[in-house]
Amino acid sequence: MSSLFVPFPYLETQRLRLRPLRTSDWEAVLALRGNHESMRFIPRHMITDKASALTMIEMIQQKIDDGTGINWVITEKEDDEMLGIIGHYRMKPEHFRSEIGYMLLPKAQGKGFAAEAIVAILAYGFEQLHLHSVEAVIDPNNEASIRLIEKLGFVKEAHYIENEYFNGRFWDALVYSLLKRNFKPIV
Repeated sequence: MSSLFVPFPYLETQRLRLRPLRTSDWEAVLALRGNHESMRFIPRHMITDKASALTMIEMIQQKIDDGTGINWVITEKEDDEMLGIIGHYRMKPEHFRSEIGYMLLPKAQGKGFAAEAIVAILAYGFEQLHLHSVEAVIDPNNEASIRLIEKLGFVKEAHYIENEYFNGRFWDALVYSLLKRNFKPIV
């Protein structure tokens, strides 16, 4: 698995380029993971300083090096500025399954970038990683993400009630799944 992402797979769509996360992206990582609006539905600690942003970047790179996960930075083709992060997490090669996750800076939301990037990494997952299914775990209150995932053909598999404890409260989680045979590579 350790050579799975070597060389790093750059992906392109009609408008976007998906590239590796760099240490020079730390300010954008801080803006994304330190933004209350961006983190509203994500039960993870906010990043509040440069050192934490760099630690996150190192953690992401380690997963790529280990072949246990992959993240891309979402940029527009004509601009290298980070708009968000997307990737395959919790990869289970023995089950031909992974979980996808994605976050966009508020200025990049509502423009169809998330759908375009998701389709690109799904195609990569099904074609290059030979996945059979991909899941997305979503907060039930994140209506925009639910609409997006359903639009792309994901089907709700489960609603876990208060299954995760974070920051003094229990969080619910919806699990959506897409089988390779149901994937339509067009947004």
